[in-house]
Amino acid sequence: MTHAIGTRDIWLDARLDLLAAEKDLTRRSDEVARLRQRLPWVRVDKTYTFETEDGGKTLKDLFGGRSQLMVYHFMFGPDYKAGCASCSAIADSFNGVVVHLQNHDVAFSAVSRAPAAKLQAFKQRMGWTFPWASSQSGDFNYDFNVSFTEEQQRRGTIEYNYARGGHAMDAADGSSMAANTTAPVMPEVVLQNAAMAGADPVAYVRERPGMSAFVLEDGVVYHTYSTYARGLDGLWGMYQWLDRAPKGRNEEAGVWWRHHDRYDRG
Repeated sequence: MTHAIGTRDIWLDARLDLLAAEKDLTRRSDEVARLRQRLPWVRVDKTYTFETEDGGKTLKDLFGGRSQLMVYHFMFGPDYKAGCASCSAIADSFNGVVVHLQNHDVAFSAVSRAPAAKLQAFKQRMGWTFPWASSQSGDFNYDFNVSFTEEQQRRGTIEYNYARGGHAMDAADGSSMAANTTAPVMPEVVLQNAAMAGADPVAYVRERPGMSAFVLEDGVVYHTYSTYARGLDGLWGMYQWLDRAPKGRNEEAGVWWRHHDRYDRG
């Protein structure tokens, strides 16, 4: 054992120091939340259409009579055999959250480019009940920077999380693609996630995770906020618990999570 061992008094002194840091982080988090809410609203004039289990809907329809809409951009491309395991781990917490959002004037929907029938089949497999819409027939995913074309990937012009390059998934684009006549070299975490989704790794990374918020006022839809990559950490429920566990996220061995019905329960 290499971790420090101490008395209860030593622990309490250290814990009080940590408490001060935690309170400072909480106050800073409140300040950042206020900054999010002060962002200017951008009018959405394009008509986006979706396929849902209740038929075709527009973006305005997804509000379901509420004034706010939260969208989780779930990585599930048309050629995936299953939803991204990382997105699935995040989505495992949605069932319990959605009912509270809906009763606080906030609608929710996951959105993916896979066909609606494939989404509903996977949703049933996972035991999920939250709304999930297919954007396969439109530009929604592309316009909100969570889906990219083969040409963007080939040219290395993908801009994700408000920047070009710098993300693990970008290892499959641009010079990496041009330098290899076969599959590009990608981080193991990407390859493992692609395998769990049953997707070709190069196609897998043309989809990205994110979350976007919208508001409906006087019949007009406005885009208010989007976040991507590590900006989704706060929505990943298991990480909030692991960050408080003795060994933290403990991911030195790489990808350990699975679709929740794929763990060895023996």
